[in-house]
Amino acid sequence: MSSSPIYQSRFEALNCCILIPTYNNARSLPSVLQDLQLYTNSIVIVNDGSTDSTREILSNFSHLQIHHFPENRGKGAALDHGFKLAVELGYDYAVTIDSDGQHYPDDLEVFLNELEAKEPGDPELLLVGDRNMGRDGIPGKSSMGNKFSNFWYLVVTGIQLRDTQSGYRLYPLKVVNGIKLYTNKFEYEIEIIVKAAWRDVVVKNIPIKVLYEENRVTHFRPFWDITRIVLLYMWFVLVSFFYIHPRNKYRQFRNKGFKRFWKEDIIKSDEPAHKKAAAVALGVFVGMSPFWGLHTLLVFVFAAIFRLNKVIAFIFSNISIPPLIPVIIYFSYQLGSFLTGNGISWELSLTDFDSGAEVMEGLGYYFLGSFALAGSVAIILWIVFYFLFSVNNQKQVVKP
Repeated sequence: MSSSPIYQSRFEALNCCILIPTYNNARSLPSVLQDLQLYTNSIVIVNDGSTDSTREILSNFSHLQIHHFPENRGKGAALDHGFKLAVELGYDYAVTIDSDGQHYPDDLEVFLNELEAKEPGDPELLLVGDRNMGRDGIPGKSSMGNKFSNFWYLVVTGIQLRDTQSGYRLYPLKVVNGIKLYTNKFEYEIEIIVKAAWRDVVVKNIPIKVLYEENRVTHFRPFWDITRIVLLYMWFVLVSFFYIHPRNKYRQFRNKGFKRFWKEDIIKSDEPAHKKAAAVALGVFVGMSPFWGLHTLLVFVFAAIFRLNKVIAFIFSNISIPPLIPVIIYFSYQLGSFLTGNGISWELSLTDFDSGAEVMEGLGYYFLGSFALAGSVAIILWIVFYFLFSVNNQKQVVKP
C-alpha cells in the first residue's frame, strides 16, 4: 500500500490545493506533476489550449482535477477559471505554480507554514514567492522588468515587494473570486495583487528558490506583454491617486476623528522630525518645479519612493497656487539668467522674446532657475520645519 503524499494532511486541513495553468510545456509538465504528487494529490490543472502533446500527457494523470480549454486564452484566463473551479471543489486557498519547471516543490512548505501561522481573526493573506532576482543567473530582462513592476506596485499600493512577478503564489480564493478583473494575459497577476491590496489583503513576499534553464520554454512576449503591464499600471496610478488613497484617508479620518487623525496621520507625532521636514521640502520642491499639471502625480510618486508623509507633501506642493504662479515663474527666470552669467533684468516684458531663439533661451533660463529656486526654498524650509517639528516632538515627549 502506497503512503500518503508528504503534505497531504496539511493541504486538507487548510482546504488548500495546487493550481497549475499550463500551455505547451509538454517537455517539463510530466516531471512537474510527478514531483508535486510527492507532496499532495490536491492538484487542479487548466490546460490553456495547448497544441503540443499536453493533452496526451494529462491523460496519464486522470486522477487529478483537469480542465481543457479548446483554444489558448492566456495565463490570466486559465488562472481565473482555475480559481472558480477550485472553489467549486471546496478549496479555500490555492498555491499556483508554473509548469515550466522553474519552481521547486519543496518550497510548498514555506507557503503552508505562513498559512498555518495565520490566526482566525487576521486579515486575509496573499503570498508571492520572492525569487531573489538580484542574484547571479537571473536573466537581465527579467530582473529589470521585475524592478519596474516593484516600483509601480509600491506607488499604487504603498506596499514594498521585492518580487511582484513570480508565478509561485498562494491566493485566498473567496477574495480573488470576489474581485472584478479585466485582464487575461500575464498582466492578470499584477492586477490581482494590486486590487487585493486595495481590499486590505496582506500581500507579502516569502523566499523561494528558482531554476532558470537556458532552453526554458516561456510564452512571455516582451513587447506586447510589457506594453499591457505599463498601460495597466498607468491606469492604476490614476485610480490610486484620485480614488484609493483619498478613500483610505477618508476612512481613517472617519474612524479616528479629526483630532486623532491630525495627530497620527497628518502631523504623525511619532515620526522623526527630519522625515516630516523632508516631506515639507519635497512638496515645495515639486510644487515649484516646471512640471505644471503633474505636480500632484509627482509628489505622491516621490513620497511613496522615499516613504515620506504623503499628506504633508501634498499640502506643501500646493505652493504653486494661481496667485503665486507668476511670482514663481518670474523669479525662476531671473535666477536662471543670473546663474548663466546674463545678469538680472528686473524690467522684464514680452517684447524681450521676439524670436524663436529668444523664446528657447528664455525657457532655458526658466527651467534652470526653477530647479535652483525650488531646491533653495526646499532646503530653507527643511531647516525651518526640522526645528519646528523637533520642538513639537520634544513637547510631546515631556507632556505628562
